[in-house]
Amino acid sequence: MIEIVATAESVEQATALVKAGVDTLYIGKDEFGLRLPASFTENEIIEITKIAHENGSQVCVAVNGLMHNDRIKEVVSYLQFLETAKVDSVTVGDPGVIHLMKKNNIEIPFIYDAQTLVTSAKHINFWAKRGAKGAVLARELTFPELKEIANQVSVPVELLVYGATCIHHSKRPLVENYYNFVEGEQPSGKDIYVSEPKKPETHYSIYEDINGTHVFATNDINLLPHIKEITAAGLNQWKLDGIFTRGERFVEIAKLFIEAKKAIESNSCTEEQLEKWNEQLLNLHPEERTLDEGFFLKDPSEVQ
Repeated sequence: MIEIVATAESVEQATALVKAGVDTLYIGKDEFGLRLPASFTENEIIEITKIAHENGSQVCVAVNGLMHNDRIKEVVSYLQFLETAKVDSVTVGDPGVIHLMKKNNIEIPFIYDAQTLVTSAKHINFWAKRGAKGAVLARELTFPELKEIANQVSVPVELLVYGATCIHHSKRPLVENYYNFVEGEQPSGKDIYVSEPKKPETHYSIYEDINGTHVFATNDINLLPHIKEITAAGLNQWKLDGIFTRGERFVEIAKLFIEAKKAIESNSCTEEQLEKWNEQLLNLHPEERTLDEGFFLKDPSEVQ
């Protein structure tokens, strides 16, 4: 079975996504989760979980931040709340959080998510033996590497098939520090980016939250044209990230992947359908953001 995991930016969008057929909503709170389209209150998490369950979907909550001393003190009570709220799983990247879950008998299934570190089946299987029910794959993997991992893992693995890729994270508020230094007014929102010298076409999006500074690749990822190959390789957890694709557009893009899922599961997916859906995706994707396949089509020997 194919599972579509999608971020949500509001209760309203979460409702639209599960009604459209998204299998799992990915939400959370900035204090404990990284790079979320929105930070939800505990009441909103309870509400979204109820809506998801009423529509036959699940909720996965991001607890994948690097927990320094201030937050590691708070994470147990947050996890206990999530257990009471009956969320279906959490993503975790900090081994300290996994230790605290076991120590405090918190029985929420966890998915191992250590971002760029998750690049081998042995790494994933190590955490599977310690309770992980799945893992989030690094974004920097090529298709041959992905196929090799899929053939060797003992738990499902999640692959980003649409959305932005973070290429740098600093715990420091670098943008805030810069504007303090130059005594300028910091732009609001997430419409901040940098370009390489003499390459004005590059557009490394930046935003800051309480976890620090996050820098994203110029191109967002779109693997819809390759979705049949991905599924044939055993990569059946598809992640859709809407951090830079907002509102109804993201819901409509999710619907395209839902159509592709249904067609693949019924053995009726054609190249003509994929071309049509991909053309629709290109029209829905934000005009100011570009798309490519990320590392997917690269030769593994070219990736250093």
